[in-house]
Amino acid sequence: MSTGSIIGRSLPRVDGGEKVTGLTRFAADLSLPGMLHARLVLSPHPHARIVSVDTGAAAALPGVVGVFTGRDLGMAAPDPSSRNRSPLAIDRVVFTGHPVVAVVAESTAIAEDAADLVAVEYETQPAALDPREAMSKDAPRVRAREGAGGEEELAMHGAATGAQKLDEEVGPNVVTTQHFTRGDLARGFAEADVVVARRYTTPMVHQGYLEPRAAVAAVDALGTLTVWTTTQALFFTRSEIAEALGLPEHEVKVIAMPMGGGFGAKFVLLEPLAGALARKLRRPVSVVMTRREDFLATTPAPAATFELKMGARRDGTLTAMDARVIFDAGAYAGAPVGIALLLMGSYYQVPHLDLRGYEVLTHKPGSGAYRAPGAVQGTFAVESMIDELARSLGLDPLDLRLKNASKPGDPMVTGQPWPKMGLRECLERLRQERKNRARPLPQNGARVGIGVAVGGWMGGIEPANAACRMDRDGTVSVIVGSVDMSGTNTGFAQIAAESFGVPAEDVRVVNGDSDTAPYAGASGGSKITYTVGLAVERAARDARRQLLLIAADKLEAAPDDLEIVDRAVRVRGYPTRTVTLADLAKAAMQFGSKYEPIFGRGASATTARSPAFAAHLTEVAVDPDTGGVEILGHLAVQDVGRAINPAAVESQIHGGVVQGFGWALLERMAYDEHGQLLAATLMDYALPHSLQTSRIDTVLVEVPSEHGPFGAKGVGEPPVVGVPAAVANAIADASGVRVCDLPVTAETLRRALAPADG
Repeated sequence: MSTGSIIGRSLPRVDGGEKVTGLTRFAADLSLPGMLHARLVLSPHPHARIVSVDTGAAAALPGVVGVFTGRDLGMAAPDPSSRNRSPLAIDRVVFTGHPVVAVVAESTAIAEDAADLVAVEYETQPAALDPREAMSKDAPRVRAREGAGGEEELAMHGAATGAQKLDEEVGPNVVTTQHFTRGDLARGFAEADVVVARRYTTPMVHQGYLEPRAAVAAVDALGTLTVWTTTQALFFTRSEIAEALGLPEHEVKVIAMPMGGGFGAKFVLLEPLAGALARKLRRPVSVVMTRREDFLATTPAPAATFELKMGARRDGTLTAMDARVIFDAGAYAGAPVGIALLLMGSYYQVPHLDLRGYEVLTHKPGSGAYRAPGAVQGTFAVESMIDELARSLGLDPLDLRLKNASKPGDPMVTGQPWPKMGLRECLERLRQERKNRARPLPQNGARVGIGVAVGGWMGGIEPANAACRMDRDGTVSVIVGSVDMSGTNTGFAQIAAESFGVPAEDVRVVNGDSDTAPYAGASGGSKITYTVGLAVERAARDARRQLLLIAADKLEAAPDDLEIVDRAVRVRGYPTRTVTLADLAKAAMQFGSKYEPIFGRGASATTARSPAFAAHLTEVAVDPDTGGVEILGHLAVQDVGRAINPAAVESQIHGGVVQGFGWALLERMAYDEHGQLLAATLMDYALPHSLQTSRIDTVLVEVPSEHGPFGAKGVGEPPVVGVPAAVANAIADASGVRVCDLPVTAETLRRALAPADG
């Protein structure tokens, strides 16, 4: 690109001004004429039969308009295995926090008071809370296996793999199994000079978004349902609402509101319920969760257990990998077992392996996506073990990784070759950067350590359309159906500006609703710039082509002889032969014009993935007396394909790294033996704050994608994936003990240190 290229320039986010000044309005801020407010009655039990529901006292409270149970909603085909089809429990509850009744009133306060008056009689039943115990054939059954699914949402996050099923008999709560195998496992371990076996666990964690889940629904006089919602998936949400309510899609309109954080969680949850209530009452209804409800009744990232065994020769060559992986899906299927196994078995070339995965239902909330679903969990296990192998062999952990790291063309665990990707480039650059960083010095008796890890993401794929319209003043409007939750609109403006030939400030990006927008997939899986961005590039080039045809007629020149400079089209070599973009646009928008209005169309249906990797180095200090861990510094080296907006890319890396710190040291949604959540507010659920992070240095490596716009690839997922492992490896380096369970709290680390300290 030339020095004047808009691609690769750090520009402010197009939505930054309204957000930092507090002008942005979110779904919970909506106020429609005659709007009602809903409050949910949640189950206090993890598993119980609903004996009776007495709504009389609640319904009699002044200001209450309606009280609804699951059977009152009028869903098209109620299905207890789907939260979308049955947003309120029918007959029984299957997790603490399961919505049972919706109370609708003139105000939130009245609805809350009325909800307290609803009397539900339960018959408690045994609950399956531990996923390992839930796997047994005689464990309490969570639900019938029929109807269990989740593959569609996993695919939208780029987390579906199509692995083989295990050929073994499993208990009724094991809803899916995954199996990858290669070579001769026994031979691989026989060839190893060092074998390490460990059991790793990762916890259930909340996505930590600031804005709770919210949806507002209204029905017009003709019966069309409009839903305003905080969703990452405009068109998927419309389809799910329509199917749940038995409506044709053209009778459902979804408006995606600005989002106060999503991180993969905000697909469909409250929207069918809000729609059903609005249709029942024929008035607008707002359903906004409290923070406690959001913790109890949404879709956190699932807990997982990894029984992992690996072998290596004395020179560091990996020989074998054996893994048994269990994901706790909660009460609804859809945990990302397959992608965890795929990445575990594909980062490095291991000739002999056997990876087995189990998705197990328990009496807990159903799981959802959280930034690189499955990858964080699987990477923590394999990258911790790679460090242990390096220590056992007396090798540099980076050298061991580079010796075995996959490169383009090497087989993945699926047998398919790795596409073009930059895993080795990231590791090489991290090794260079490490040489320039002085090892931190011990302070006040603390022990210091350095840890490294890699993490990657395959990248999402989904078809997309975009439109590019030229307005009468010579500016450009780009219309997309994606949801901007990470600054993608700013990147679209740069892509369109570069492709069309106008300044970025002359491009406006419009996120349409489901009636007006061209199709785009869900904003998840690190694919929006990769897929919708490519459609934007093609739409802008199409609009430019149309413009130059009009200009060619005006200037009596061939289109190939024209160029766009300073908001005008001119003939190359003849700067005086020019016509402004505004004049050309007006010429196509006036009465009797012979020119068609300029409206470019672009589409993409890329089926090839462009994987992205990040390599991490973390520096920590460990207090041996308390087990407290302080992060002293962090370096992230990430392959970004091509940085459309480097500042935006770096902000994604910073955010992902901080979330990785949360995984590593703080966050855990723990349930007691009675199925009660122990941390259901932000007062007792520990998210990382500014004093618990460090300086985060970033290095952008550009291994251009062959398919993304201007070589770009997804950047949102990779930065979080390897962080927990890097932190855990640094703690092990500092303390001399290996903690295999996340989060590594001060309590668990001090307990691990006690035997080592004598």
